[in-house]
Amino acid sequence: MNQSAPSADDHDLAAGLTALARLSTARMSLVDVLTNVATFAVQAIPGADGAGLTLIQSDRADTVVASEPFVREIDDVQYGLGEGPCISAAEKGEVMRSGSIGGDPRWPRFGARVGRLGVHSVLSLPLMTPDGIVGAMNVYARAKEVFDSRAEQVGQIYAAPAAIAVQNAQVLSQAQQLATNLRAAMTTRAVIDQAIGILRSRDGGTAEEAFNRLRDLSQREHTRLALVATTIVDEAVRRARARRSRSD
Repeated sequence: MNQSAPSADDHDLAAGLTALARLSTARMSLVDVLTNVATFAVQAIPGADGAGLTLIQSDRADTVVASEPFVREIDDVQYGLGEGPCISAAEKGEVMRSGSIGGDPRWPRFGARVGRLGVHSVLSLPLMTPDGIVGAMNVYARAKEVFDSRAEQVGQIYAAPAAIAVQNAQVLSQAQQLATNLRAAMTTRAVIDQAIGILRSRDGGTAEEAFNRLRDLSQREHTRLALVATTIVDEAVRRARARRSRSD
């Protein structure tokens, strides 16, 4: 039995999914990964002129990226108002589709603003993983009634692996940040220990007494403890070098 030839939309979806599969999250920043995911969505979803992606993060402000400047402008309106399809998609875990944003009663303030910007169609897709919703993706078109049920289906097919790619990038970014924080903490602790040793060598006090002196200096000078310790260590090194220079 003959099978129908793949359509142009099928080729575009395949190309977008292939690009997504080849995305190396380990070699890119979180923002770069998200931007690429949004850019590939424009390639995959028929009729799209631009796309944006919002990553939901509990520990800090949401990360929002865009494939095109006009998408950034629209999403700034959306998040400034606290109203729009991406917000609804993330909150409800449902696809949001509109072919006439300016007259859509679901987002009256957002629609009025965006319609004046010359963008009329939107497809918002929640990015869902087994662990929950990690974000949402907005796909925009300037013309009216661009995204039909087929575009929505393609968007959902693309959103499934996109959500996993976004989650992996988020987990990697969090692990990298944790490693950075741990290295900084270890460096800070080492400097404080060095300062305590220097203070003890001067007056023969205990480690606790030396630490209390550091803490008192920090409070009195309204300076972080690590910075006070660094100053003491640097000053001790400077004096040691000066003595060695005089002896030479």
